[in-house]
Amino acid sequence: MELNQLTAISPIDGRYGSKTAELRAVFSEYGLIRRRVEVEIRWLQCLAGHPEITGLPGLSPAAHRELEAIIRDFSEADAGRIKEIEKTTNHDVKAVEYFIREKISGNDELRPWSPFVHFACTSEDINNLSQGLMLAGAREAHLCAVLNNLIDALCALAARWAALPMLSRTHGQPASPTTLGKELAVFIHRLQCQLARFRQVEILGKMNGAVGNFNAHRVACPEADWMEISRNFVESLGLKHNPHTTQVESRDYMAEYFHALARINTVLVDLCRDVWGYIALDYFHLKTVDGEVGSSTMPHKVNPIDFENAEGNLGVANALLGFLAEKLPVSRWQRDLTDSTVTRNMGAAVAHCVIAYRSCLKGLEKLEANTARIGADLEDNPEVLAEAVQTVLRRHGIEDSYEKIKQLTRGQKVTLASLRDFLAGPDLPQAARAALSDLEPGDYTGNAAEQAAQIIAAWKGD
Repeated sequence: MELNQLTAISPIDGRYGSKTAELRAVFSEYGLIRRRVEVEIRWLQCLAGHPEITGLPGLSPAAHRELEAIIRDFSEADAGRIKEIEKTTNHDVKAVEYFIREKISGNDELRPWSPFVHFACTSEDINNLSQGLMLAGAREAHLCAVLNNLIDALCALAARWAALPMLSRTHGQPASPTTLGKELAVFIHRLQCQLARFRQVEILGKMNGAVGNFNAHRVACPEADWMEISRNFVESLGLKHNPHTTQVESRDYMAEYFHALARINTVLVDLCRDVWGYIALDYFHLKTVDGEVGSSTMPHKVNPIDFENAEGNLGVANALLGFLAEKLPVSRWQRDLTDSTVTRNMGAAVAHCVIAYRSCLKGLEKLEANTARIGADLEDNPEVLAEAVQTVLRRHGIEDSYEKIKQLTRGQKVTLASLRDFLAGPDLPQAARAALSDLEPGDYTGNAAEQAAQIIAAWKGD
């Protein structure tokens, strides 16, 4: 069978291929090879620019332009050539080295620098930097970009319904009212906090040889300050230098990165389940789309499939992220190869995240508040004012306030009239009695609307 979206084993490249196509250039084998080529050439340029590396002249602007062109114009055909070389070398990083040597062999100025391609490097010098660049690129261009859109969508809904009273349901039971907008805004606040932590994770890199000690470097060029050269080089790639490693970069930052991403996903699982529940209560209607079918046998169905899809993909993503975070910082002694196949699944974890975020966003765009149903639920549960009544009674020194209102309301259906009758008994100031008598569930929302506005303003930077 020819590999395409119908025959792909993974749903990432199959069913959801259109949602993850942009990630192929980042996390595919092509994407990894492209980054390896970039790192190898940048290292060659770095060496050529250091006066301590003696024996050859520096590179001219024309030579640098030719090297830059190898990076800029890197194509699928180039990646294919590297895979052809790998059939002989049986080593993926060595194949990249030979490819670059091949590319510069026709340039008289660059040809003498051929021995300095992959100079003093172990494969992990190239791989860890390539993987760091992949994760850095995915964070802003793909993960944070989609999350920003998702939070913006939540903001629009939270602003629209900031003052819409809604029955709370602690333990699934009627509880003190809130507003629909505030409940959505809480998720904005949580996501904003976790997104900030995700962005703060520093992506590290190392360039220090076979076991992290610059052994070969110092033998070949003892006069060079290799620690400083390494630091400058890693930082030139936009990564933070890790000066103390074994053969592998320790990958503790990867655990932070994946755990931070998993926490974002956990917040979104909570959002999806809450919205799913509100849809089940008929607090939300879902906008219908012409031609869509909700059930193969029940024509009336309009199902919350986007939130269900998001929840499922978030679960798969977090399973992968958890394993990556636990496995990758662990390496036997100076290095073992168990990480090689594992790191190739970073893209799968990110892809499931992106699929989930887009499904959640699609679901949010279909939501319409059923104000009649929400209002009716408030009217049907006046007993939620019991909290207000007993608190005001306590405020005015009425003994056994909680017990008295509990006897009236717990496990019983009450009405506003019965609550008002009860209020005729306690020795309350007239103003307090009047305020409680006039109170209805829809008025009893505290500062929910103000909180929603504060959260939205914080996200927007107002």
